[in-house]
Amino acid sequence: MFSSPSSQWLFLTCLPKFGRARRRAMLATLPDLTDLLTRNPATLRALGLPAETVAAIMAWQQQDEANSAVNAARQTLLSCERHGIDIVSWHHPDYPEVLRHIHDAPLVLYARGDTSLMNREQIGIIGSRNATPAGLDHARRFAAELSNRNLLVTSGLALGVDGAAHSGALDAGHPTIAVIGCGLDRIYPNQHRRLGERIIGKGLVVSEYPPGTPARAAHFPQRNRIISGLSRGILVVEAGLKSGSLITARMALEQGREVFAIPGSIHSPVARGCHHLIKQGARLVDQVDDIMEELGASWSFPVNGARPELSTAQPEGARQSDSTSALAALDCREIAVFEALGYDPQSTDALCSATGLPADQLVQSLLLLELEGLVSSAPGGYQKIA
Repeated sequence: MFSSPSSQWLFLTCLPKFGRARRRAMLATLPDLTDLLTRNPATLRALGLPAETVAAIMAWQQQDEANSAVNAARQTLLSCERHGIDIVSWHHPDYPEVLRHIHDAPLVLYARGDTSLMNREQIGIIGSRNATPAGLDHARRFAAELSNRNLLVTSGLALGVDGAAHSGALDAGHPTIAVIGCGLDRIYPNQHRRLGERIIGKGLVVSEYPPGTPARAAHFPQRNRIISGLSRGILVVEAGLKSGSLITARMALEQGREVFAIPGSIHSPVARGCHHLIKQGARLVDQVDDIMEELGASWSFPVNGARPELSTAQPEGARQSDSTSALAALDCREIAVFEALGYDPQSTDALCSATGLPADQLVQSLLLLELEGLVSSAPGGYQKIA
């Protein structure tokens, strides 16, 4: 059961005290993380792994299911078999190359449907859960026409714009990809169970969370980085000023993706987020040709031996060293923003003045720091939490 490459990568996600920063540190020495599973205790300790991690790897080598990490991996494998879920690990041929280069790329994806679709060129369509009838119509129409132009529509299966985008692609006779924030054995939201099954039959539903994982609020920002990471660009149909769609748009900018927004009425609260994005430099679109013109005929991304999002960092430790190691993996721009922050909220205007950064670059840096767990948004602006 534990001999396949997929099971090895899955076990790495179950290892205790083996988070993102430590994975990066290991990859500085071991280009293939699964090599850890063949090393002896002395070598693992020399690599700086804590006793609990070493003990789990030794249990893996002995297939000792009394160990909680080994047992968790076994239960996940069994659940995947039971529910017909494919495991697309880091070295799987269907693991999307573009996703390898995002910040905190998942080691394992769980999938139901046609996994080869992940390597097609994609456009993310996102927006409000409380969309207007006009917004739902825009999502359906744009999804259908973009699909006709050979771009695969990717979204998050949420109520509102997401569901309309998926339906628009399917109704036009094309596949679509849904990225969800829970296990694939429990499609969320319940209202979209039938839509989820349609997508599985014609396209793909994917998650980084193993079967049995319930939907939690914290999972959705993490899910959003995958939607934008898979996509050439993100189209925001409707969004409030404080919405997950704006977070996804900022992630897309940080990942080097294009951001598009459909304008709406100045009196509509679900149009204000789109107007904000347009002011910040997103491409205003009112027809599909606007998107196709911006994207151009082809899309290139960095391909090299290194995997930048998993290659450099310092080992985890105490809270202070966690902050130091997280900062060490960031660019000087993010470090400058972090150093300009205090433990009381500061406005973006004040931070622009303190750092000399334009607003769009500042917002991108704040988002990256927020994803690293170093800062948080608060009434009045942003503040350090680490």
